Amino acid sequence: MTGAAREPRAEIAAVLALAEKARAAPGDVTLLHDDELTAVLSAAVRLYAARTEVLERFSPPIDAAKVSPTEALVTISEMIRAINVNMFDLSMWHERQAR
Repeated sequence: MTGAAREPRAEIAAVLALAEKARAAPGDVTLLHDDELTAVLSAAVRLYAARTEVLERFSPPIDAAKVSPTEALVTISEMIRAINVNMFDLSMWHERQAR
């Protein structure tokens, strides 16, 4: 697995601090700067992937009752663009999970 070599506990603490900052002003979607939001999402993705590899199982990555399909797809679409993956590659990974 690739990713920034940062001590996991320090990264989690930093992400939690940013989450607390966002919680302090609910509804203010501009409170976190782009780089802060990128850090939160990147850390969450790395943690999810590492946990999935260690536990050898997939757990729900989000609470579908709290994230709308539109919110999920907007985020997923931009993540796919950011890592430069095409739909064929994505379908191969999707099939991997189903097995």
